[in-house]
Amino acid sequence: MSTMNISLPDALKSYVDEQVVGRRFGTSSEYVRDLIRRDQDRQRLRGLLLAGADSAPAAPADRAYFEALRTRAGQGTAE
Repeated sequence: MSTMNISLPDALKSYVDEQVVGRRFGTSSEYVRDLIRRDQDRQRLRGLLLAGADSAPAAPADRAYFEALRTRAGQGTAE
């Protein structure tokens, strides 16, 4: 595992310390890793949403669509 040193103003350092204790992280490094992972997840989701917005329209998700979905789920069949 690589290391990285960062400099924070006192107010941000205090905030990180409070989050470590309050959210039960073992170290500030664990807290920062969690923040980075969450940011990666947000970026992936954003990419998926943008790709979906750019894609061609699909069939409408109307009442009939959801009824068919419920039927398939109740029968245990997957397509």
